[in-house]
Amino acid sequence: MRIALVHDYFLQDGGAERVVLAWQRLFPRAPIYTLLTDPRTLPEGFDGERIRPSSLQKLLIHPKIYPLLTPLMPMAVEQIDLRQFDRVLISTSSFAKGVIVPPQVKTICYMHTPTRFLWEERKRYAHDRGWPALSRLPIAHTFHRLRAWDYAAAQRPHQLLTNSRTSQARIARYYSRSAEIVSPPIDLSITPFTTQRSPRFWLTGGRLIPYKRFDLSIRAANFLHVPLKIFGCGPAEAYLRSIAGPTVEFLGSITDQQKYQLMHQAYAFLHPHLEDFGMTALEALGSGTPVIAFDGGGAQETVQPGVNGVLLPTSSVSSLLEAMRQFDPANFDPTTVRESVRAFDLPRFNEQILRYVNAD
Repeated sequence: MRIALVHDYFLQDGGAERVVLAWQRLFPRAPIYTLLTDPRTLPEGFDGERIRPSSLQKLLIHPKIYPLLTPLMPMAVEQIDLRQFDRVLISTSSFAKGVIVPPQVKTICYMHTPTRFLWEERKRYAHDRGWPALSRLPIAHTFHRLRAWDYAAAQRPHQLLTNSRTSQARIARYYSRSAEIVSPPIDLSITPFTTQRSPRFWLTGGRLIPYKRFDLSIRAANFLHVPLKIFGCGPAEAYLRSIAGPTVEFLGSITDQQKYQLMHQAYAFLHPHLEDFGMTALEALGSGTPVIAFDGGGAQETVQPGVNGVLLPTSSVSSLLEAMRQFDPANFDPTTVRESVRAFDLPRFNEQILRYVNAD
């Protein structure tokens, strides 16, 4: 069976890229088609030789300009030629779902979330990026046209999969389609683990973008005067640094090994915002580190209060402060925390994906 993989773009390292990485290993001969890629920031483990960027790649003179190419992405993704394949696996939170294939080619689309900036974040997208007020009317007009394309593109895949009940509900709301839940994987066989712990700080991290609300953790650490380490990079970093007190440390980009070392030294991983799934929180749990998370989104499916973490009633500084004050890492056994996410282990994910790929 000839299989191709398609992903929106390789310009960041997040939960979506972890799913594609699992696919790359599961289907070692499958090429990976994408709109754009930056070899300098390709996440660990990817085979750059297998990645085939679209015609837009020649316009990417710098990774930071990729949002300017957004109006061209529907056309570019529709030009990807997938006629020679029997199955196409799509990973998307934006445009990759719009690939066009012949009727005999089965497409299985793992939709991490509906296109966020066209639906959930459409009213604050330009504001969060600091775009001038005069630019917002033409942007709104462009996004209106893109929403029509986005809805039509979401009807193309034969099968929709998604990561959580939250994303499943959003897909039904915006695209009027049903999606089956296949939780993203964590490979516990290679996830570093130790029961020897001497917690010294609080930890959070990931892509530093506005909707992930790292400001909540920073403000809580400022108020309590406790050490907080933040890993990752992103467009919100300058703002987050501007509000951070002396106990907050920004670590920038780190390796997976460094990330797990930090998790082993943390009281808990802080995850106080609404997230579609929350891959980094799952990695913390897999390393044996408890998580303090907002009681919404994917955390409802991974965090078990009193077993592997704490769920916050609201996504707010006040709720996080209360949880941090009362938190005692001695109440959470690292082995129990790790075993609590055994259902998300990689072999189960691979088994589910193969079942969909092999189905008629």
